[in-house]
Amino acid sequence: MVLKGFNAEFESPVSASRMFKAGIVDAHNLAPKLIPEVVTGTTILEGDGGVGSVKRTDFTELIPFSYVTDRVVEQDEEKFVYKYKMLEGGLLGKMYSDANYEVRFEPTSSGGCVCKMTGQYEAFNETDFKEEEINVGKMGLTGMYKAVEAHLLANPDAYL
Repeated sequence: MVLKGFNAEFESPVSASRMFKAGIVDAHNLAPKLIPEVVTGTTILEGDGGVGSVKRTDFTELIPFSYVTDRVVEQDEEKFVYKYKMLEGGLLGKMYSDANYEVRFEPTSSGGCVCKMTGQYEAFNETDFKEEEINVGKMGLTGMYKAVEAHLLANPDAYL
């Protein structure tokens, strides 16, 4: 197996608390509304949305796969850390055997936050897993949280 992955981050003027509430805790409701051209829906299959829950996200034809199913590994609402593991869908079983993600919102002194995202993959071999596949995950996560940021800036009373 070959380990592959990405790190991405951006600074936001929105607080870590609001980004976490909107982009993590309520993402299953918010994502289809904010990016309907990409996400058609998210369903909680098991659990209450917290640790141990299983979620399925369905995508439009713009994405090279129709869905992913993930398990919530960690959801720390005090430290604004969210970790999840892909169980099914996407490129799992085709390009890689394991995929794990972490999203972290670190408060800044200005009242905003730094959004840090990490994806780690166990690829079957070096030649099967190309940078463009990694970039799909990286750009997808970044795009989602930038959409959340734009929504929160436009709606300053949301997710307080």
